[in-house]
Amino acid sequence: MAIKILLLDIETAPNKAYVWGLFDQNIAINQIETAGYVLCWSAKWLDQKDLIFSSAHHDGEKRMLFKIRKLLDEADAVVHYNGKKFDIPTLNKEFILQGFPPPSPFHQIDLYRVARSNFKFASNRLDYVAKSLGLGNKVAHKGMELWKGCMDGDAESWKVMEAYNRQDVVLLERVYYKMLPWIKNHPNHGLYDKDPTLVCPNCGSKHYQKRGYSYTKSQKYVRFQCQADGCHAWFRSNLAENKRGSSKLIGAA
Repeated sequence: MAIKILLLDIETAPNKAYVWGLFDQNIAINQIETAGYVLCWSAKWLDQKDLIFSSAHHDGEKRMLFKIRKLLDEADAVVHYNGKKFDIPTLNKEFILQGFPPPSPFHQIDLYRVARSNFKFASNRLDYVAKSLGLGNKVAHKGMELWKGCMDGDAESWKVMEAYNRQDVVLLERVYYKMLPWIKNHPNHGLYDKDPTLVCPNCGSKHYQKRGYSYTKSQKYVRFQCQADGCHAWFRSNLAENKRGSSKLIGAA
C-alpha cells in the first residue's frame, strides 16, 4: 500500500466590510457585511495526471465542500503552500458551518514553511519561488477584479480563476519535488509499504548508499543518502549499531 499524497490549493472570497478610510483601519465586527468563504479549490493526487477542480459557482457550495472533504478523508498526507495557517483552517471552518464531521487525520506538508526554514529567497511567495527555481509561474490576472467578477458570477472571470487555481497545483507539485530532500519529518514511505526492505522515507526509493554514521549523545546509527534522481535526502536507521535486529527507517535527518 503506497502513501496517498494529495496536492491542494484553495481560493477564497474576501471579507466585505464598511470602512471610512483606506489605511490602517480597525474593522469592528458590526462593520462586516459578508465574511469570506471558499470560492473554489483545485487538487490532484501525486504522480497522477488528473487534476480536479470544484467551485461554488459550478457545483454549489455544499457539494464543492463535500467533494474536497472526501479527498482529504482519503489522503495520508496533504501538500499545500501556507496551508497550515490558511487553506486547512479555512476548509475546517467551512466544514463545521456545513455540519460536516472532520475528515480523518492526515499529515501536512507545508512547502511555504519548508521554504522559510531552509532558504533565503527574496520572497517566499509561491510564484516567486517557482520562477526562481525555473519551474514556471502563476497565471496572470487583473487582481481584485478577478475575485469581484467571480463573486458576481461572471463566466469569463470563472474561466480565468479555474486556470489560475489549476496552475497553482501544477506549480505546487513541481516545487514539492524540487524541495523533497529538504523536507524534514516527511511522512515515512517505509511505513506504508508492505515490503520490509529499507527505503528512503522521503521518496520510497530503494536506491541509497551508506554514508557514515549519525550520532546522538548516547547512540550511533548508520546513516544513508538516497540516490534517486531528484531526491538525495539523508536518513538513518532506527536501530543503534550496537543492537541486534533489522534496520527500519525513522525518517529523514
